[in-house]
Amino acid sequence: MIYLDNAATTPLHPSARAVMLPHLSEVYANPSGVYSPARQMRNVIDQMRQTIAAGISANPTEIYFTSGGTEANNWALQGVLNASQGKHIITSAIEHHAIYNLCEHLKTKGCEITYLPVDAQGFVSPQAVADAIRPDTCLVSIMLANNEVGTILPLAQISEITKKHRIPLHTDAVQAIGHLPVSVNEIGVDLLSLSAHKFYGPKGVGALYIRKGTKIASVMHGGMQERGRRAGTENILGIVGMGAALTASLEEMPSEHVRLSALRDRLIGEILTQIPYTQLNGPTGDARLPGNVNISFRFIEGESLLLHLDMQKCYASTGSACSSGSLDPSHVLMSLGLCHELANGAIRFSLGRESTDSDIDKLMAILKPTVQKLRDLSPLYDDYIRR
Repeated sequence: MIYLDNAATTPLHPSARAVMLPHLSEVYANPSGVYSPARQMRNVIDQMRQTIAAGISANPTEIYFTSGGTEANNWALQGVLNASQGKHIITSAIEHHAIYNLCEHLKTKGCEITYLPVDAQGFVSPQAVADAIRPDTCLVSIMLANNEVGTILPLAQISEITKKHRIPLHTDAVQAIGHLPVSVNEIGVDLLSLSAHKFYGPKGVGALYIRKGTKIASVMHGGMQERGRRAGTENILGIVGMGAALTASLEEMPSEHVRLSALRDRLIGEILTQIPYTQLNGPTGDARLPGNVNISFRFIEGESLLLHLDMQKCYASTGSACSSGSLDPSHVLMSLGLCHELANGAIRFSLGRESTDSDIDKLMAILKPTVQKLRDLSPLYDDYIRR
């Protein structure tokens, strides 16, 4: 198996698995109880809150556990909107569907959304943010790193603008946490969403950072968990796994960043030089996530290429895992200015801690003949060659 879809989800880190096992059978008290086993579970949650906070240079009181990145994003946008007099949100045209589709929903509730354009590499202009601000703007939400093309966006520059206008800034940092150094103070955000399964933690758990003083309403009502702001019995199994996974990812980050960046650049170089009519989507170098490779293959459909790779136990993606099965071209790639052919012919290979040079060797041995086979069946390719 060659697993190259780590942007969709990552395998559970051994250290996360080890700390989770006791919580499957041996320690299971509800942390809302008053007896000693329950208080022990409350202490565990507090310890993990400190771990997550330290990982992004926040205060533990600013961390709230959620069921994942999607819930965190929903809480951030809807919570700020419901606590504000304004009804205008600024975001980018390349946001994950957890933001993009949420904004489309909010439009049906009377909210106005401004989708900022990006350049050919996926960057949002800070000046565009400034130009879009209105008297009724209640929130700016710009992702930290794009899930499809790996672009790392200029949040620090954008935050300078939002601070001047006293508008809260939210970032979907799901793709960045555990892979890039992130300090909420350095990038200047007021809200930040993260999800454990993107950095070798379990699925179904995440967190929302809310800077002290940020006006935000609750969207989950019921009990008094999470200091009365997010109802529902805490997912202790997931929380302890997330804490252990983040700790391990941060410890490994310096070496992994160098290693994965080298693997990424090697894969990009080999595809572009060995397979004709290919195009890299997104930026190069340090402006790109270390494990992200997004390539358009002309004259073929990305879905067809994925299916052929799947039959040879090589697993990748055409973009966001949340939109798999859709025949529509990626809204991210279209926002970068790609034509339908190039957008539909794009494949995302996302590397992780288990990826090796051997995986790239095996992938290239499979990819080259498979692309040629599909092109030989393509009337578009045949017409091009005949010219």
